Amino acid sequence: MHASIILLLPFFSALLILLGHRQLKGAAVLISVGSSIISFVACLFFLAADDDNRLLLPFIEVGTFNAGIDVLIDKQSRGMMFIVSFIGMLVHIFSLGYMKDDESKPRFFGSLSLFMFSMTGIVLAGNLIMMFIFWELVGLSSYLLIGHWYQKASAAEACKKAFLTNRIGDFGFMIGILLLFGANDGNLNLDDLATAFKSGPLRPEAPGYSAGFTTAAALCIFLGAVGKSAQFPLHVWLPDAMEGPTPVSALIHAATMVAAGVYMLVRVSFLVTASPLAAEIIAGIGCFTALLAALMATQQNDIKRVLAYSTLSQLGYMVMAVGAVAMAAQHGHGPHGPNPGHPAMFHLYTHAFFKAMLFLGSGAVIYACHHEQDIWKMGGLRKHMPVTFWTFTIGTAALMGFPWITSGFYSKEAILGTAFDSGCRILFFAGAATAALTAFYMTRLWLVAFFGKPRTDAAHHAQEAPMVMIFPLAILAIFSIFSAWNGFSAPLQAMKPPHVEGHATVLVASIIALLLGVGAAIYLYRGKDKDPVSIKLFANKFYFDEIYAVIVRVCQDRVAWIVTALERVFVDGIVARLPAAIIARLGAATRMLQGGHLQGYTFLLGGGVIAVVYLLVFVLPRLGH
Repeated sequence: MHASIILLLPFFSALLILLGHRQLKGAAVLISVGSSIISFVACLFFLAADDDNRLLLPFIEVGTFNAGIDVLIDKQSRGMMFIVSFIGMLVHIFSLGYMKDDESKPRFFGSLSLFMFSMTGIVLAGNLIMMFIFWELVGLSSYLLIGHWYQKASAAEACKKAFLTNRIGDFGFMIGILLLFGANDGNLNLDDLATAFKSGPLRPEAPGYSAGFTTAAALCIFLGAVGKSAQFPLHVWLPDAMEGPTPVSALIHAATMVAAGVYMLVRVSFLVTASPLAAEIIAGIGCFTALLAALMATQQNDIKRVLAYSTLSQLGYMVMAVGAVAMAAQHGHGPHGPNPGHPAMFHLYTHAFFKAMLFLGSGAVIYACHHEQDIWKMGGLRKHMPVTFWTFTIGTAALMGFPWITSGFYSKEAILGTAFDSGCRILFFAGAATAALTAFYMTRLWLVAFFGKPRTDAAHHAQEAPMVMIFPLAILAIFSIFSAWNGFSAPLQAMKPPHVEGHATVLVASIIALLLGVGAAIYLYRGKDKDPVSIKLFANKFYFDEIYAVIVRVCQDRVAWIVTALERVFVDGIVARLPAAIIARLGAATRMLQGGHLQGYTFLLGGGVIAVVYLLVFVLPRLGH
């Protein structure tokens, strides 16, 4: 019952608003916000639900093949559903203040409801077909939200970039699903697939098992996560998604869309564990993305872009954890204890609260500074916006992993401990370096925006945001501190992996990384009115956008030129025009026979009679012999 409400209420809310928003007007906002609150309340009851995998609605039935709207209820779906509904509700409430003067507010809230429906479907999906359908709906709804201000050219380009980049990853995801469909007799139920890989026909010890097939299926499935969770090389869409309204940034970058890839990988972790090569590739790409994005963030001046690259980096952490857990399991160091949590999901869980708070806090800052987003045009905001400052400080500390107080510390330690156990020291040291860079760029942002003197008139006259915007910040600040503490919420604590024992090296490396990052940022940026460091390679995001533009121009445009030339020569010329030209010539030749003279027709008739007699008398008898 609760699963039905959680899934279907946002759908009917979105349908009603998007079809009748012109008539509903202000009521559309109340419908969307009300549905988010009711969904969250239903989710609180959902947390106490028993583990189950049941059919909610029939969908496709062809012969013996069945693919329905299956609901899979377990610790992962319960925890993820809480995150999605809770963050979604707070974003709806925050948007009441942030979007109050927007002319297209009903359309915005309708798209929010559609996004909530799409994301809920991914979380509750009990089979890969259902997951893929809602996966595509998330892409559609994020396109609508990122491009909400489509009148701006940058927003229109950003939503198209996000949509097309995700289609690349989704194509790989679809191929992976089809591979598993063929290998498991059309059964794509997640529980049944897990059984097939652990004790069924797809296990490594089974006759006819192919390691190459398992690796191919795992990497194709992973490609879907590369697109949705913005991993290298498909990471370029996520920073540009900042062109959407700030509540959209919080919703997409905190716990929902970008987290869908990590959540999906945890769901199919049995597939990753079955392929050592895939596990290493997944861990490597996650590690590389985390370090690369952290370096980019150190030279960004747009407050939302700093947080966007931070999200990229933290998603890389989570993806690295998925691969590292599989690698550690192959070395006999996997999670222990009854029904242990997964470090990637644990970090996703804690990260959702403090990153949503940071994005909403940046929205409050932008709102107070008359939509200014350059941190070097702010300064001194801690005096004008004390509540926003303290909540932002808590979020910054949680993201940096301030020891023993913030939730981010425990989830970060779990990932570093797993990387240490994986047997690959590169993962561990790269993770520690990423932690140092995280502390550096977040301290830089915190100092430049909130300390010193106001650098512009907008910063000088900034005022605290309205209560409707402050309330979500305060709630998220509480969760940013306590969400990882034992006893905070028993159902959610099931996501927490066992404490990593005996890793003094991990703790020491983590604290050293934090001190180095914070110390370097304070030394370089304290009291500065302009950036004393200029690394164009980092500021220009390693020129990935420019490289891709060249690749598109050189490859796609050249291929298009060649295809056009071949089309004109073969299709338009040989296929279309040559037969027409031949028929035209034959027609012109036969027209000569139609001269209109009786003598000519008599001559042709006589010639024809002679030809027939010749064939009958001389040619056919010879053929008979």
